[in-house]
Amino acid sequence: MQLSLLSKPTIREEYDPRFNIILHCGDSYEFFKELPSNLATLIITSPPYNIGKSYETRKSIEEYLNEQEIVINELVRILADDGSICWEVGNHVDNGEIYPLDIYFYKIFKDKGLHLRNRIIWHFGHGLHASKRFSGRYETILWFTKEDKYKFNLDAVRVPGKYPGKRHYKGPNIGKPSGNPLGKNPSDIWEIVKRDWDNEFWNIPNVKSNHPEKTIHPCQFPVELVERCVLALTDESDYVIDPYCGVGSALIAGLKHGRKVIGCDKEKEYIEISKQRVNDFYQCKLRIRPLGKEIFVPTGREKVSKIPEEWKVKETK
Repeated sequence: MQLSLLSKPTIREEYDPRFNIILHCGDSYEFFKELPSNLATLIITSPPYNIGKSYETRKSIEEYLNEQEIVINELVRILADDGSICWEVGNHVDNGEIYPLDIYFYKIFKDKGLHLRNRIIWHFGHGLHASKRFSGRYETILWFTKEDKYKFNLDAVRVPGKYPGKRHYKGPNIGKPSGNPLGKNPSDIWEIVKRDWDNEFWNIPNVKSNHPEKTIHPCQFPVELVERCVLALTDESDYVIDPYCGVGSALIAGLKHGRKVIGCDKEKEYIEISKQRVNDFYQCKLRIRPLGKEIFVPTGREKVSKIPEEWKVKETK
């Protein structure tokens, strides 16, 4: 039974099938090796990128991937036969050279027998400004399934079609609408959205200083990014698991849509923030960017969007 809003949630630290919310502080491998097999319908996470964040110990790319593979072995074991893994990564940067992590992780997952269904592009408008290469403004989500038969609820995530009035011009359905009344498939390049997911990029704002969900975490998942995966790849009461849950954004996305959730992180401070965010969610106090909210576009009238006077080129008289 799912907990209703305005109820006080029970959050357990160790796995217990009687409870819907598990938040564990500790090592991901040690925790997940104790979980039963075929448990999770969706495992979704953004693992540490090994780029020197405060919560990371920087390692060689080889050592980093070897450690990740040990955890991935357990995640594949606990994944249900009809389940999915969504692995969101960016780039590892070493001495100015970038290593696209999705390429390295692809081989690891393929060697486990998983099937890649989509390589989804998440585009965002803000981030660090590079000086010796183009500034990075996207990351990727690798969506793998364990088997060829898997959950995919397309109708739950359809977007409005560009030409809903289009009709068949030949064949047995000539003259009838050619589209789906519920909308079209959102494609694998998502831009959420100026008009209810109508464009093709997942252009979901990353969580920076003015984002309503911002906490102290330096690489925070936006809840909105996870929601489409939850809706498309799980049913109510399924388990959604994040092995590197940070401040719990993936868990919030799961709870918002009636899923059971399990999260693990080695940083106690992040686990405490996750617990507070879960409690705030059930008390209707948690600030969440609404799913599909239009992304702000400057009008040119704002002071910060105007060209500074000292940059303007004076006309030669």
